[in-house]
Amino acid sequence: MSLSHSTDTNYVKFLETTKNKILSTRVRIAKAACQEQISLYWWIGKHIIDSQEKYGWGKSIVETLAKDLSKFFQGSTYGFSARNLWDMRRFYLEYKEFPDLRQLVADLPWGQNLVVLNKVKNIEARRYYLEAARQMGWTRDILTLQINSNAFERHALPKKLHNFEQALPKHLAEQADRSMKDIYMLDTLGLTRPMLEAEVEAGMVNKIKDILLELGYGFTFVGNQYRIVAPSKTESFIDLLFFNRHLRLLVAVEIKMGKFKPEYAGKMNYYLNLLDDLVKEEWENPSIGIILCTERNHIDVEYALRGIEKPVGVSEFRLTRTLPEELSGKLPDAALLETEILKGLGTPDDIDPDHS
Repeated sequence: MSLSHSTDTNYVKFLETTKNKILSTRVRIAKAACQEQISLYWWIGKHIIDSQEKYGWGKSIVETLAKDLSKFFQGSTYGFSARNLWDMRRFYLEYKEFPDLRQLVADLPWGQNLVVLNKVKNIEARRYYLEAARQMGWTRDILTLQINSNAFERHALPKKLHNFEQALPKHLAEQADRSMKDIYMLDTLGLTRPMLEAEVEAGMVNKIKDILLELGYGFTFVGNQYRIVAPSKTESFIDLLFFNRHLRLLVAVEIKMGKFKPEYAGKMNYYLNLLDDLVKEEWENPSIGIILCTERNHIDVEYALRGIEKPVGVSEFRLTRTLPEELSGKLPDAALLETEILKGLGTPDDIDPDHS
C-alpha cells in the first residue's frame, strides 16, 4: 500500500468499512453455525426417542449409535460419544414442552446449554440463566459461577429497590433492572491463612470491585474515587464509576458499610445531577446510581426514593456466608471498615471434550 493511500481519509474510511463488514459477517456465520449445531443435537435427541418408542429399543441403542457415529465421523468437531448422545436425548426431553425456550437454547453454544441442563432443574431458573447468558454474553465459566452463587435467587426473585420505572424510558428501565442485582454476595475473599486486618480490608476492596463488574456484559470500569467539581467549586468523589456500552450511560456506585440511610439517596441524586451536567456526553442516556449497603429497610428505601427524579437503586452486599474461623473477631467495626474501604478505593490494584 502506498503512503498516499495510508494517509488518504477516504481510503481509511473504505478500509474501516471493509473490516467491519468482514467482522460482522464472521459473527453471523458463527451464530448460524451454533444454531445449526443445536438444531442437529435437538433432532438427534428426538430421533433417538422416537426410534426407541417405534422399535422397542433399549438403552444399548445409544451405545451402538455412539460407536458407529464416532467411527464414521472421525476427527469431527461434533461430539458423538455415548455420554453426549444421552445429553442430546435429555436436552430434547426436558425442553420439548417449552417452545418459548427453544429460541433461547438455539442462540447459545452447546457448552453453555449443558451447564444449565446439568446444574439447574427449575424451569424458571433455566429461563433466567439462558436469557442472561444470551444477553450478557456469559462464557461457560461465568455462567457456572453465576449458577453456583445462586444468581437466580438473588437477582430474579427479590423485588429490587429502585425508581428506574419512574426515572427512565421503559426500554432503559427494563435493561437497567436486569443489570442490577438485589444482593451482591462477596462469598469469599480468597483467604486461606490468618491475615492482618489491613490485608482483609484490601481483599474486600478488590472483591467489591470484582463483584461490581458482574453488573453485566457491557460494563467498563472508569475509576475509583472519581473526582467531580461542581460550578460552586465544591469537590465530590464518587466511590466507583462505570460506563455501560449497551445502555450508553454512566453508572455511579456508592459503597456504605452498615444500614441504608435516607440521606444516601439525596447524595446520590446530587452526584447524578453533576454527572449529567458536567460529564455526560450529548449522545448518552441519563446516568444511574446504585447504592450498596450491608443492610436496608424496604420502607425506608421506598420513602427515600420517592420524588427523586434521577434513577437510583439500592442493593445489599454481604461480606461472607461462612467466615473462616481464623478471622473470627478480627474484622474491624463497621465505621472503621467503611473508612478503610473508601480510602482503599483509590488504589487500583470445559465441559468434557465430548461436550464441545
